[in-house]
Amino acid sequence: MSNPLRKSDQGSEVKELQTLLMEKGYLTNEEINGVFDQETYRAVRTFQSQNLDKHGQPLVVDGVVGDLTWWSLKHPKPIIEAPSAVDYRAMPPASMAGSERGRAALQVAIDELKAGAGEVGGNNRGPFVKKYLHGLAPEGEKGLWCAGFVSYCYSQHPAGIPFKYTVGARDVLQQFKKNGWAHPPGSGYVPKPGDIVVWWREQLSSGKGHIGLVHQLRDGFLYTIEGNKSSKVQGFNYVFSRMDKLLGFGQVPDT
Repeated sequence: MSNPLRKSDQGSEVKELQTLLMEKGYLTNEEINGVFDQETYRAVRTFQSQNLDKHGQPLVVDGVVGDLTWWSLKHPKPIIEAPSAVDYRAMPPASMAGSERGRAALQVAIDELKAGAGEVGGNNRGPFVKKYLHGLAPEGEKGLWCAGFVSYCYSQHPAGIPFKYTVGARDVLQQFKKNGWAHPPGSGYVPKPGDIVVWWREQLSSGKGHIGLVHQLRDGFLYTIEGNKSSKVQGFNYVFSRMDKLLGFGQVPDT
């Protein structure tokens, strides 16, 4: 597309944009009116904050629909091939510590990764996503299965999930804070295998977040297993000293 769509634009391309946003759960059918209004602007920004371009890079959250946002709207999330110095399919050695409950959750995440878990048949859809959402949101609901995935991994322990099953990333962190299990950025805490790691999305004050499970911290890199960053349950790595938008870590203690 030659000219990006912006707020206040009108016409058939805006209607196409709104239809795509509706199909992905960001607008309702009643909000399709061919006018790039405030609701459409908010929907575009939310979509951009949760999706990647064709190169696997996060979209710029600016509310402007250019070529990269159009591509992302019209294609499934790309599978990101992230080179790694660790084997995400193997449990980290016992010497790296971590609580028993956390390691049990991490093993479930590893098993899901091995099974090729992720979206099937469209964004935020398929049997794996439905399983992770646990009936708390409809299949296809935007931006929720990262927390559902973490909740699911913890829920498979014989003793049950140690917090309330939720599809909200910040809700998980808030529950950990209430239990005294959370560690804020800059606290000096060293994350362990099976810990949670939580980021904010869009804005710090937005209330929106993303969550994953720590695989290990090694040689200055944090390795994680996450859902809903790409279309699959997948491993990612970050320079630990330069983690952007970090809200904190949390560990379920042994009882």
